Amino acid sequence: MAFAPLAAVPAPEPGFGPWPVNLERVDGELVLAGHKISDLADEGTPLYLVDENDMRDRARAWVHAIGDGDVYYAGKSFLTPGVARWMMSEGLCIDTASEGELRTALAGGVPGERIGLHGNSKSDATLRLALESGVGRIVIDSPGEVDQLAGIAAEMGVVAPCFVRVTTGVHAGGHDFIATAHEDQKFGLSLATGAAQRVVTAISANPHLEFLGLHSHIGSQILDSEGFAAAAAAVMDFAAELIGMGIDVPEVDLGGGYGIQYTGLDPKPAIEIDMIAGIRSAIDAACQRTGIPVPRLSIEPGRSISGPAGMTLYRVGATKDVMTDDGVRRYVSVDGGMSDNIRPALYGADYTALLVRESDADLVPSRVVGMHCESGDIVVRDVALAADVSRGDLLLVAATGAYGRSMASNYNMVRRPGVLAVSEDGTSWLVRPETWDDVLGIFPDC
Repeated sequence: MAFAPLAAVPAPEPGFGPWPVNLERVDGELVLAGHKISDLADEGTPLYLVDENDMRDRARAWVHAIGDGDVYYAGKSFLTPGVARWMMSEGLCIDTASEGELRTALAGGVPGERIGLHGNSKSDATLRLALESGVGRIVIDSPGEVDQLAGIAAEMGVVAPCFVRVTTGVHAGGHDFIATAHEDQKFGLSLATGAAQRVVTAISANPHLEFLGLHSHIGSQILDSEGFAAAAAAVMDFAAELIGMGIDVPEVDLGGGYGIQYTGLDPKPAIEIDMIAGIRSAIDAACQRTGIPVPRLSIEPGRSISGPAGMTLYRVGATKDVMTDDGVRRYVSVDGGMSDNIRPALYGADYTALLVRESDADLVPSRVVGMHCESGDIVVRDVALAADVSRGDLLLVAATGAYGRSMASNYNMVRRPGVLAVSEDGTSWLVRPETWDDVLGIFPDC
């Protein structure tokens, strides 16, 4: 069957774009840190793979870039006790957004003072655990949280360390669902309406709370410092207002959202040191303009550390050619899907894939789809794959280290994949694969 031209792009080979730095093709086969991907597949598929040294290198790059400041790894992107230990050993703190993430960081041996806690709906139990653990910061996200936290801190006889998350109105990044700085959404306290000022004032007046700084997060998948610089200017203007009221602002956290490449067509993001330079320049300019002291800077990268270091390995099941309005597309079904990567269905996110073995066959427009009972169960929307891809072949999908396992589900009662850390020294499980006993064990009558 002849294939008409469709919008399918060949995946970049290892060494380019979204692939981990230690992935290469050796004698025709993909190899990660000296381990053949086909050998790693013996652990079972689907399988998440993490290039440990690549992830550590990306973490160190942020620490080097910020210099005299703090890097909080955004645990929501992918967090295990092992990852928490990696990040801590590279000089990072851990940012958590739930009781589960907080407990995971603590289980990894992270000291409380190196943990931050976010969340727009924190339970009493979560706040109590945070205070018992001595976390370094609790980010206030709503007015009612002030009295909630103060009451728990008073009961425990401690002073709670507080940041206030502000809504600057600066929107940067991708899909609306991952934009977090416009007014009509659930996160933060508005600068424009005065809500942020009222909350900071209330914290400063409460003996059981300590105001430590301002927090801003403007979105996700941001590729340069322009948006961060605009947000920094708005935050610093507010800081000058607070200082004029007699309230010190010792630290400013400009959040995360630093982007990565997912396909060969995506633009390269600014390197870490250039991103931080742009942010610091905006902060310095605002401080000179307003005459206030330069605050300590902290940031919260997650995706930019875990995303490119991770991949998902699938085994091909059925393939079939489907007529479209523009020609013929090959559908390549794999043994995972939206249960191990919801982002294509949720955000329309694009990914790319490579055939693990080498092939001399012509490339054909293909769509990699999952095994779930949903037409929207798409893994890679458009990619050129070898025409001889068939049942049993292995496919590797790039840049799934962030939010793949974190957002995974048991939809259609599938087992969630394990996460295997790979380095030149060997392999180890960060998350073991789920068993059928794990899946069925939640039912009391099973």
